[in-house]
Amino acid sequence: MKRILTALLFVSSSAFGQAGKPIRAIVPWPAGGTVDGVARVLAPKFSEGLGRPVVVENRAGAGGSIGEAEAAKAADDGSTVLFVFDTHAVNHLLYKDLGYDPFKSFEHVSLLVTSPQALVGAKNFAPSSVAELVAYAKANPGKVTYATVGAGSSNHLNALLLSGRTGIEMTHVPYKGGAPMMIDLVGGQVNVMFVSAPQAIPQVRAGRIKALAIGSARRIEQLPDTPTVADTLPGFTAQSWVGLLLPAGAPRERVTRYNAEAKKALAEPEVRGKLLAQGFEVVGSGPDEFLAFARAESDKWAKVIRDYNIRVE
Repeated sequence: MKRILTALLFVSSSAFGQAGKPIRAIVPWPAGGTVDGVARVLAPKFSEGLGRPVVVENRAGAGGSIGEAEAAKAADDGSTVLFVFDTHAVNHLLYKDLGYDPFKSFEHVSLLVTSPQALVGAKNFAPSSVAELVAYAKANPGKVTYATVGAGSSNHLNALLLSGRTGIEMTHVPYKGGAPMMIDLVGGQVNVMFVSAPQAIPQVRAGRIKALAIGSARRIEQLPDTPTVADTLPGFTAQSWVGLLLPAGAPRERVTRYNAEAKKALAEPEVRGKLLAQGFEVVGSGPDEFLAFARAESDKWAKVIRDYNIRVE
């Protein structure tokens, strides 16, 4: 028995670094946003499964690229994991020198969750539907302001697609994260934005903002009275996603282990119920599926970024 325990400890140490050493869970966005929320739900479960404390660290800025660059330089000893937003797949198309490659600098562990985006507006903004927004924007070119978490983010790209489909002109107001842009929408400093459903739902239910439409293919149970964007613009969908990465060079056994822990955590009724209630769709993909998904997202948005000549200096 002693030899078996010794062997297990050796495997754990070799796969995850120094036993007992805290695991850094880097979130490249401010506290209170979509990615941060997912990380803080899953971190305690990872800690239980791996037998090590998991500490969430927010490293916000530059569309998530500052935190990603830090994680890319971290040791591949299992002491650092990275939670990413959908900007992970497009930042390399926007920034001249990221200091890392989104596909070569990381091991893709799992696509954790997706969520439809909601098109929401400030309470002091007159339009309450997509049609009313379009009519107002056409009557007031450039006067409608829309918030995003930065150039090239899904919030930004979906707003551009909306503008392109309807022929309207709106003014872009970028923020460093979802929490600060929500604060300004609630305060009426900006007019509208696309935002992940989990961030929108509590504010809509509390009456602080209003939902104009949801970006899913059909209505969602959390906002049953909110029509889809596609009801007005057929085929239009908008979604966000959150995934888990490790620094490049992590052995396959470690990637496999983290993937297993992610799937186990997402399958727990408490965790799954909490995420579903917030408006997330639980995925828990395999590593290869997540890498293929991220590459497909990059290819999908590359044309939009080129067409609108979106660059970040």
